Amino acid sequence: MAPKNSPPEKGGKKAKQHASASAATVSSSPLPAPDAKADEIDNSNGPIYLVAKPLTPAESRRQEINYNVALFLITLLSFVTRFYLLNHPDQVVFDEVHFGKFASYYLQRTYFFDVHPPFGKLLFALVGWLVGYDGAFLFENIGDGYTQNKVPYLAYRALPALLGSLTVPIVFLTMKHSGYSLAACLVSAALVLFDNGHITQTRFILLDATLIFSMSCALYSYVKFVRYRNSPFSRKWWKWLLLTGLSLACTISTKYVGVFTFFTIGLAVIIDLWNLLDVDNGLSLKKFAEHFFARAFALIAMPFMIFLFFFQVHFWVLNKSGPGDDFMSPEFQETLGDNELALLAKPINYYDTIAIKHKDTGAYLHSHLDRYPLRYDDGRISSQGQQVTGYPHKDANNNWVILPAVEFPENDRLGHPVNGGDIVQLFHPVTGTYLLTHDVASPYYPTNQEFTTVSPDDASGPRHNDTLFEIRLNNGKTEQFRTKGGLFKLIHYPTKVAMWTHSKPLPDWGYKQQEVNGNKNAQQISNTWLVDEIVDLRDDRVNVEKKQVKHLPFMKKWLELQIAMFRHNNALTSSHPYSSLPPEWPFMLRGVSFWTHNDSRSQIYLVGNPLGWWFATSCIAVLSGVFVADQLTRRRRYYVLAENVRTRLYNSAGFFLLAWAAHYFPFYIMGRQLFLHHYLPAHLASALVAGALLDFFYGNPGIFPVAYQVPTPAPKKAAGKNGQAVESTVQHNRPPTMYPPSSLISYAVSGVIVGLIFGVYWFFKPFTYGDPGLSVPQVVMRKWMNFDLHFAK
Repeated sequence: MAPKNSPPEKGGKKAKQHASASAATVSSSPLPAPDAKADEIDNSNGPIYLVAKPLTPAESRRQEINYNVALFLITLLSFVTRFYLLNHPDQVVFDEVHFGKFASYYLQRTYFFDVHPPFGKLLFALVGWLVGYDGAFLFENIGDGYTQNKVPYLAYRALPALLGSLTVPIVFLTMKHSGYSLAACLVSAALVLFDNGHITQTRFILLDATLIFSMSCALYSYVKFVRYRNSPFSRKWWKWLLLTGLSLACTISTKYVGVFTFFTIGLAVIIDLWNLLDVDNGLSLKKFAEHFFARAFALIAMPFMIFLFFFQVHFWVLNKSGPGDDFMSPEFQETLGDNELALLAKPINYYDTIAIKHKDTGAYLHSHLDRYPLRYDDGRISSQGQQVTGYPHKDANNNWVILPAVEFPENDRLGHPVNGGDIVQLFHPVTGTYLLTHDVASPYYPTNQEFTTVSPDDASGPRHNDTLFEIRLNNGKTEQFRTKGGLFKLIHYPTKVAMWTHSKPLPDWGYKQQEVNGNKNAQQISNTWLVDEIVDLRDDRVNVEKKQVKHLPFMKKWLELQIAMFRHNNALTSSHPYSSLPPEWPFMLRGVSFWTHNDSRSQIYLVGNPLGWWFATSCIAVLSGVFVADQLTRRRRYYVLAENVRTRLYNSAGFFLLAWAAHYFPFYIMGRQLFLHHYLPAHLASALVAGALLDFFYGNPGIFPVAYQVPTPAPKKAAGKNGQAVESTVQHNRPPTMYPPSSLISYAVSGVIVGLIFGVYWFFKPFTYGDPGLSVPQVVMRKWMNFDLHFAK
């Protein structure tokens, strides 16, 4: 016998048509609920559904007015909370030292390097250009004054404040057009509106306001697109699909974590397409292909083209040499005006005395008479050979003479160029020895080879082969070796290890200099060196003519920059006093100090609204538990939830839960520095989950499986002129303009939640705006759970 709440196992023709219509309209996407009051149960045919009574025109108009009034009020409050005291402090705050500086570099058109894409930084530069600023101030230190340096910092800060202000109504509209009650919409919007973390992060010259706004627009546009999914290829269907793609492009063009938003919407689209592929939906393969390629163009091809466009603008603006040159290859640097390579690069000949410099650490290849100790701290034995180290300063011990593997006649040693691929020796004139590496473990790396030197007799006799090295240019060419621009790897000819160094200093016996060793991973990019200068150059190469700026294809420049950005982003692993880990974020256990002023005891400290974060995190946990419980009960054929309630819970609230997970869990596998503000996109998604879950408990489910369309069976074959079957065309209705009403209980519960969230926001307001200053007891009073939040005192 079936359980009490189980649906009938069989149904008539009507039930089958109903199921077919439901399958045609249900997707993984956040479809809206209809405009109705759910107060009746229909179990006459098929699964249990809540049947709704339609609203009267007067009720519909009154409801729409309520939504519009609420939208106006939260938008007004959003602007007030973001623009309040925007001029305070008139000093550089936290990461304004980076993004303000980048805006100045754009205005000066000098090349810089950053691990983030250019869109958000270009917006700041555009603001500076519009107000006529010349970019003279470089935002060197936190606390540097804006007013005395005549920096238009209010114009700069107004941009993120504007975007942060607009994010709140976007959250409200996302909930509204997902079919949620006004009470639920207000709770979701309030969780962002009165969140101290969102306010702080969107009031300064930072990228997060652009990122979060673009992310929220992407979610909102996709929700709007889903409303027209049963009117495919209509004008509004295309409009919202293309706006989704545009928002995705802006998200990933601001920070690469925007790929999490791509994943969120991409997974929903994939499941949607999978449902459309079902033959019961009546779509021909040709029509399905049209759906597939429309989405592929709007959500992949178009965003990628926009993404490339921002980089093209980035390269076009930054056409002068600047502080970012050293991160790029010589070919890239030669595309910049006044670059050092164009001014100073000189060809290298055999028997030149050169200084070799490590590209990443800036240390010179160095040697001195001191020898390696007999035993290292771990008990390993060295060769006791002459030390070869990395030294950060210019010194005579950095000089090396580059020699051919086979000596030229003494009367013919001038003018022979060194080319990529040549086999050479390096002679150290100060100690009269030759560079060598051999199969002896290096001081710090038992798997890497020790670098040392040997006497001329050994270098020309039994150990000659061990002194041979290949000059392997990074561009893979065999062109002439040059100073400055000739990035290369020094490959040991017999063993094929690459010369490498790192920043960890040697013990006292090595004078705290850097270890140089032979890296068996010869392809590792950090094996790269360059010749800094030719020492005592006296021939006609002294006056080399200035070279013309070169041209490099856009895609080659773009690919090189992507590799450099990802590499350096992954290298941001050093500790920071305000860094935090992902498990701490949902519970808001640690913040970030932005700015302090000792005289007034004022400070700006990034801290979320603790009550709001704990409430949203609890909703995440509860919704996950509901999903687990539903799956377990259905395994035993207990159908606790009405089908339309369950479907909206999965496809709408589940979509928001997916957005939270996609913007949160990937940080667990990142090795770079992480801070609380990395959780803000996920927090916005958790606010959407909270509102959706409250509506579930309020009991406003709607008739979700048929959404806003009239139930229509799969298209039938109709007879054509020649008796052949043709597919009939199904016309669909427009989506509704009305939404579920809120009960007095839902308003009361939402009012209490919003009031408490506002009270906590007000309590932490001094940390958000840096005013007023707080005494030590007042700061201590704002701690919670006995965690040391590192507040300045």
